[in-house]
Amino acid sequence: MLRRQRSERQRPARQRLAPVNYPLSYFYTFRLFKKMLTCKKTYRDIPFAHRQHCHDGHCAFIHGHNWGITLTFACSKTDSNGFVVDFGKLKYLKTWIDQHLDHACLFNADDPETAALLANASDLFKPYILPNCSCEGIAQHLHGIFDQMVRTETSGRVWVTEIEIIEDSKNSAAYRPE
Repeated sequence: MLRRQRSERQRPARQRLAPVNYPLSYFYTFRLFKKMLTCKKTYRDIPFAHRQHCHDGHCAFIHGHNWGITLTFACSKTDSNGFVVDFGKLKYLKTWIDQHLDHACLFNADDPETAALLANASDLFKPYILPNCSCEGIAQHLHGIFDQMVRTETSGRVWVTEIEIIEDSKNSAAYRPE
């Protein structure tokens, strides 16, 4: 039986790391997203108004904010530059925002006052009607529009995973489809 002789320089004992108890959902999340890269683009200071006609407080009045919209883009494979999206080529999104939301007044589709307001003062509003003009509703609505635009512009390589609507410095809501 041959034995190796230990050299005079002993190797330090291996340090044992304490076991980490990750929740099971950690591994499923990692597995689900391990091949997805993301990046974000924020459009800031978009002035538009809205009203929540069913609200029992001041939100029932037409009021405005300088909104922000943050889009999270995702892909499985980057473009030839290593980008998820080229931020310089997103002008079509800014154009849509300028045409539809900039200085607009958003109304819920079921708001009973919309027709009267537009009939009597149509020159005072740039109306945009959607199912729900809460932050949450705007986020969901814009996801349906922007995701389709991004998929079309990138031939399906990129999609929108989340849209966050920032109402002001304190309030925001996000929509993330399942």
